[in-house]
Amino acid sequence: MKMSLIRPLLTKRGFSTSSEKMVAAVLFERLPVVIPKIDPIVYAFQEFSFRWRQQYQRRYPDEFLDRSDARGKGDYQIDYVPAPRVTEADKNNDRRSLQRALDRRLYLLIYGNVYGAPSEKPVWHFPEKLYESEETMRKCAESALKSVIGDLSNTYFVGNAPMAHMVVQPNKDLSGSTSFKKFFFKSQVIATSKFNIGKCEDFVWVTKDELMEYFPEQAEFFNKMIIS
Repeated sequence: MKMSLIRPLLTKRGFSTSSEKMVAAVLFERLPVVIPKIDPIVYAFQEFSFRWRQQYQRRYPDEFLDRSDARGKGDYQIDYVPAPRVTEADKNNDRRSLQRALDRRLYLLIYGNVYGAPSEKPVWHFPEKLYESEETMRKCAESALKSVIGDLSNTYFVGNAPMAHMVVQPNKDLSGSTSFKKFFFKSQVIATSKFNIGKCEDFVWVTKDELMEYFPEQAEFFNKMIIS
């Protein structure tokens, strides 16, 4: 009797049938609002390139330039005053505000209980949720973020696949705990400057450099995962 070489399909597409726990975490970021300042070295090179091109630019007759200069001239004048790059939230180091570090990316961290940590000890973490019965891990990540901000209408999930994953070792303070996998999904803030953050004791919006202060042991991992 010949044995079939075809293995049975998994009941959940893309997921393991083992009892291993999986967690979906969301890297919720606000993109820069203003253009970052140019590095002095880059500025010096751009200035040099401009002056170099000026030496070899094509010269037009004065009559042609006079006519072109006259176009679009009127009696009106617009006074443009750029908005300040440093806000009150920057001056007060208010990390709960999205109106700070306007030229940097900001990431949401929340403070509270999380899977894999002692229930009596809140910790800083990304919005996350233990995978249970969701159709996909992406759906699980959406549920995690929705439970924190209440509505996903001002969010955009970048792709369906996770951007990275890590294996979290069992906590020594929890007897019987086992390791689990944490999958990170990226989502971005769209067309808003304020969220009603709930289901946590505290929250902060931090830059990549500030984020490392909250996860010193995983700093190397997050430094490679987050490109800013």
